[in-house]
Amino acid sequence: MSVDLTGKVALVTGAARGMGAAEARLFAACGAKVVLTDVLAAEGRETAASIGPAARFVRHDVTDEKDWARAVATAVDGFGGLDVLVNNAAIYSTSPLVDEDPARFEALLRVDLFGPFLGIRAAAAALRASGSGSVVNISSQAGLQGIWGHGAYGAAKWGLRGLTKTAALELGPDGIRVNSVHPGAVDTAMTAHLGTKDHPAAPLGRVADPEEVARVVAFLASDDASYLSGAELAVDGGASAGRMPVFPQRGAEA
Repeated sequence: MSVDLTGKVALVTGAARGMGAAEARLFAACGAKVVLTDVLAAEGRETAASIGPAARFVRHDVTDEKDWARAVATAVDGFGGLDVLVNNAAIYSTSPLVDEDPARFEALLRVDLFGPFLGIRAAAAALRASGSGSVVNISSQAGLQGIWGHGAYGAAKWGLRGLTKTAALELGPDGIRVNSVHPGAVDTAMTAHLGTKDHPAAPLGRVADPEEVARVVAFLASDDASYLSGAELAVDGGASAGRMPVFPQRGAEA
């Protein structure tokens, strides 16, 4: 079964590169018009240009309510409406809680949780007008289980999981479906520090390609997922299916 997004208009945040870019490319390939947003303006414009006339780029800080209004207006005014919102933009860092910088903790919450909250608020009217809107929130494996060193990131991604559930309840009567996707390690700039595609904690033994996550997101955006809402889909090679490996504690020998 191939996903058909013909006639749909999608807004994908954090789409200059990585998973967001893969999602935007696949959406366009499946027939959608796509508004790509990011704070990385040069990369974002380049990615949109490589997709072609089905794509437009907007520089967009997801923590800024006015930026959200402008991004949604670009979709509505430029492509005639909005059917899909993908809250993909995120920042990532790790630290033991006792060493975590409070400012960094707050920044993670603002981008990874407050940003999607603003996005749902900003897009709700346009999604309602579409008659069959879909919101896909990109959470994380760290939003399904505790992971050592992921106090700030995990708090944001667990919060996004909860926000998804509430939004599914509140927006469902308007025909808007809301689901969360929970990737594990994905081969993007965020995981470049690993230096390998091997992933011993995942039963499949490797990190994901961005396109593997994008295919799940496209399915959730499509009419093939018309009765799927409030769900959480792990795309982590099975890593969250069992117990996480034990990481060395601070001060202990690795």
